[in-house]
Amino acid sequence: MYKIKVKGEFSAAHRITGYRGDCARLHGHNWKVEMTIRSGVLDGLGMACDFRVAKSILKEVLDQLDHRDLNEHSWLDGGNPTSERIAKALFEQIEGALPEGLELESIEVFESDRASVLYLPDGK
Repeated sequence: MYKIKVKGEFSAAHRITGYRGDCARLHGHNWKVEMTIRSGVLDGLGMACDFRVAKSILKEVLDQLDHRDLNEHSWLDGGNPTSERIAKALFEQIEGALPEGLELESIEVFESDRASVLYLPDGK
């Protein structure tokens, strides 16, 4: 099994409604995202996935969050735009965009260099 990891980033604002503390106010992060995909096979060039393809897929999805108020984003309707919910929403958006034969294993969302959430779907 091969695991391929690529990283991307976006800048966005959010607030956590009902939170007792600073995060209840609108504030921003320079979010970093690490995507891990896996494949059991290599193509004719000896690649499980071209990094360029993986980076392009991740960037296309992250661009839809960049410089947005995440509280107003449709992917996160129905709850606070926490790192946990952002990671799951990104997983759902990216999972269907991967080429055949590749499986999305996880999405890790960093809201700072010292705080992140790793999302793995059930059964992983």
